[in-house]
Amino acid sequence: MKGCFVTGTDTEVGKTRVSAGLLHRAAQAGLRVAGYKPVAAGMDPIAGHWVNEDVETLWAASNIELRREEVGPCQLRQPCAPHLAAQAEGRVIDRDALEQGARQLAQRADLIVVEGAGGLCVPLGPDWDSSHLMRALNLPVVLVVGLRLGCINHALLTAEAIVARNLRLAGWVGNTLDPLMLHLPDNIHTLTHELERRFHAPCLGIVPYLERPHAAAVAPHLCATGLQTLFGLQQPFCEVTP
Repeated sequence: MKGCFVTGTDTEVGKTRVSAGLLHRAAQAGLRVAGYKPVAAGMDPIAGHWVNEDVETLWAASNIELRREEVGPCQLRQPCAPHLAAQAEGRVIDRDALEQGARQLAQRADLIVVEGAGGLCVPLGPDWDSSHLMRALNLPVVLVVGLRLGCINHALLTAEAIVARNLRLAGWVGNTLDPLMLHLPDNIHTLTHELERRFHAPCLGIVPYLERPHAAAVAPHLCATGLQTLFGLQQPFCEVTP
C-alpha cells in the first residue's frame, strides 16, 4: 500500500485541504489517486441528502471512479468527537471495516491519502483511537500544523506522540490559519528546525492563508522533492509555481 496518513495538531487545522492538495499533486503526476476519510463526524442536509464536507472534498480530489461511501465509509451526523457521535446514533465504529476499506481502495489506486478524524489520539471506540488505525495501515504519517499561536508546542507534542507509538513521521505541512500571526516566519523557522532536529521530519510545504483553499490552490505550495520521497516514487514530481 502506497500513500500517507494525514493527521493534525488539532481539529480544524487544515487536514482536509492538505489531503486534497496531496491528491491533486499526485494526480498531476499521472498517478491514480484515492482519498479516504475512514471516520467523518459532522453532516449537513443538502438537497435531501446528508453530506460531509471533508468526504466531498476528498471524493472530488480523487481521480478514479469512487462512490462517496467508499471515500467515507463511516459518516456520522453530529459534529463532535467520533465515538460520541456514533454513540448518539446507536452505532459502533467498525475497526476491521475501516481497515478493509483502505486496502480495497489501495488495490485500485497507485496511492491513497487517508485523513484521520480530529487529532492523533481522538477515541474511535472504548479501547482504540486513530493511531491504532495508522499502525494497522502502516502508512507514513504527515502532520498538518495549524499556524497560529501555540502551534510550536502542539506540533512538538503531537510529533512526540506519533514517534512514541512506533509510527513513521514522514514530514509536516504548515497551514496558515492566522495571517496576522506575530512572527509567523520565525515560528515556521522554529518548527522546521525542531521537527527536523528532534524527529528527522522535513517540511513538506507551507500553505499560506487562502480565501478559497481548494485542492488546486493548495497543491502548488507542497514540496515536489518531499512528495517524491514521501510516496516512494521513482518519477520526480514537477515543481509548480503558486
